[in-house]
Amino acid sequence: MKGILKLKNPIEINGKKVKELSYDTDAITAVLFAEADARKMRASAAKGGNLSGAVELDYSMHLYLGFAAVTAVNPEIDMSDLERLKGADVMEVMKIGRNFIIKPDEDSQDDNSGEPSETTPEPSTPQ
Repeated sequence: MKGILKLKNPIEINGKKVKELSYDTDAITAVLFAEADARKMRASAAKGGNLSGAVELDYSMHLYLGFAAVTAVNPEIDMSDLERLKGADVMEVMKIGRNFIIKPDEDSQDDNSGEPSETTPEPSTPQ
């Protein structure tokens, strides 16, 4: 998913005031995913990391995956720059990462006219 996030609270990056951030979740690599996880663990170390055990419920990981989607298409921006975001902008970036984790897989939704995808075995005992 590509887009541009308009910041409510612009941040300074490399000496320039940034009001918009482009992002692309399809550009998140395995290395960026691992970096997001490592940074999330450092940021939440005092809280024991992900206590939920499920990435779908790990809001801090969602935030850092949102950061990864931004840095993937903006190599001049580092995740530490994005850690200075505040207010509603934090939640908007978290939503980008959340949607990366739990978005529906559009490619797997085929219209089979309600027919089952495999043969259903008949009951072994007559009714």
